[in-house]
Amino acid sequence: MLRWTVIFIILAVVAGIFGFGGIAAGAASIAKILFFIFIVLFILSLIFGKRFKA
Repeated sequence: MLRWTVIFIILAVVAGIFGFGGIAAGAASIAKILFFIFIVLFILSLIFGKRFKA
């Protein structure tokens, strides 16, 4: 999922450079959402991974 976040960030930067503002804003918002989902899943896996190992 982090790979998709990086892909959408790169897409947003390239679209912004070429002047496609709507596409850049859309790709940036998708990247932001995916990044926060990744962070939440990462924290949950840390919490529940340690809980079940003990």
